[in-house]
Amino acid sequence: MEKLVTLAKILSDSNRLRIVALMHREKELCVCEICDTLELSQPLVSRHLKQMREASLVQTKQSGKWIIYSLHENKTLECLLETIKKDIQKLPKIIACAAQEKE
Repeated sequence: MEKLVTLAKILSDSNRLRIVALMHREKELCVCEICDTLELSQPLVSRHLKQMREASLVQTKQSGKWIIYSLHENKTLECLLETIKKDIQKLPKIIACAAQEKE
C-alpha cells in the first residue's frame, strides 16, 4: 500500500506526470531533453527526477558524460500509462540538447 501512496504522490504533480509520459513515449531521455522539450528549468527537472528515482519510478545509466533516464518497470505505472496513452501524443516533439549537437 505504501508504494501505491508514494506513486500517487509522485504523479500528483503535473510536471512529473508530463516527464513520466514523455519518458514512456521516448523510452530514454537526458535531463536537457526533458528541460528543452517541456520548457522547464534544469534545477526543477533534476529535483523531480531525484524524487522519482528515490521512489524507484525511474532508473539511470551513464552514457559518456550524460546520465540517461528511463522508467523503471512497474506494473501499476504501466496500467496507468495505458490509460493516459492517448494524451502522450499531445506532448511536444523532443528538442535535441544544444550541448549534444556541438559534440
